[in-house]
Amino acid sequence: MADVIDRAPNAVVSTVVRLGASAVLLGGTLLLAGCGEAPEAKAPEPRPVRTVLATSRAASDAVTLTGQVEAQNEATYGFRIGGRIIERLVNVGDQVKPGQVLARLDPQDEQNALRSAQAALSAANANLSQTRNQYERQRQLLARGFTPRAQYEQAEQAFLNARSQVEDTEARLRMAQDRLGFTELKADSAGVVTQRRAEPGEVVQAGQPVVEVARRDGRDAVFEVPAALLTSLPGDPEVEVALSGDPAVKAAGRVREVAPQADPVTRTFRVRVGLIDPPEGLRLGTTVTGRVVVDSGPVIEIPASALTRFNDKPAVWVVDPKAQTVSLRNVEVLRFSPATVSVAEGLKPSEIVVTAGVQALHPGQKVRLLGTQL
Repeated sequence: MADVIDRAPNAVVSTVVRLGASAVLLGGTLLLAGCGEAPEAKAPEPRPVRTVLATSRAASDAVTLTGQVEAQNEATYGFRIGGRIIERLVNVGDQVKPGQVLARLDPQDEQNALRSAQAALSAANANLSQTRNQYERQRQLLARGFTPRAQYEQAEQAFLNARSQVEDTEARLRMAQDRLGFTELKADSAGVVTQRRAEPGEVVQAGQPVVEVARRDGRDAVFEVPAALLTSLPGDPEVEVALSGDPAVKAAGRVREVAPQADPVTRTFRVRVGLIDPPEGLRLGTTVTGRVVVDSGPVIEIPASALTRFNDKPAVWVVDPKAQTVSLRNVEVLRFSPATVSVAEGLKPSEIVVTAGVQALHPGQKVRLLGTQL
């Protein structure tokens, strides 16, 4: 019995060892079988895309910009002398005529100066009359030999001085009269008041703006034009200007003035278009649209859906027809519209451009063309 008990553990160990070895062999066999049956990786299917064939054409498109109506000439009126305003006779929107009084200064000081000049002239005239009589008497006595020449010359000099004094006081009187007239601010042409810059009771300096008037010698439509558009405009373009709220109210115009320097913020140039016989509806300050036909030269027009960005610039995906792969290329866009984009540089005629699925592509990717639009 003891012998049987002693052999039992050895038998259990042998059995366990045999079972472990069998499991290892079975696992190795399964692993080798699994490695041998692994499927090969397949190449990705070409991505289907829609494309368009790039074609060049001469671009003569109508460009529309928004602007406003302004007076061709605006006058800022100010008094030629300083003083206190006692009356302003016009308000914004008032129609003015040539010679109409716009405002008045307190004339008290100028009236006093005028009376003083008048008194000085009266005194000078009296002195002139007296010296003239003395001169005539001395001239007659000298002719008869009853007075010395020195006394005659003294009377003559006094007469000439008195005459000069009269001329001086006459000039001072005219200046005083002019200054009294300067207390009234008058319009020199017909127009409409667009702004008032001073109120009654204010003390103003000479030349300080008081009233602004838009003269009636013409109206301009003013637009902010990009530099790229300026280069494509013809020499003397005719611009059709229409009221934004009512396109039926319109007038023709010609470019009258182009600002020599761009705006430092918007980088656009201010262009003034002189309106030819504008209707009453095109009032000062109204919003208008200007339409002009420009020749941009040869451009390529593609659908707006083809446009993406690369290196922070506009770009498109171009298909290599032989390799059936795509590459990303930057382009220079001339104009945008809701449906199309006009490309000035970056594309050549007959190149194939992807128009749908541009966001899921990567350079060198194989594609399958669903159809190329001409």
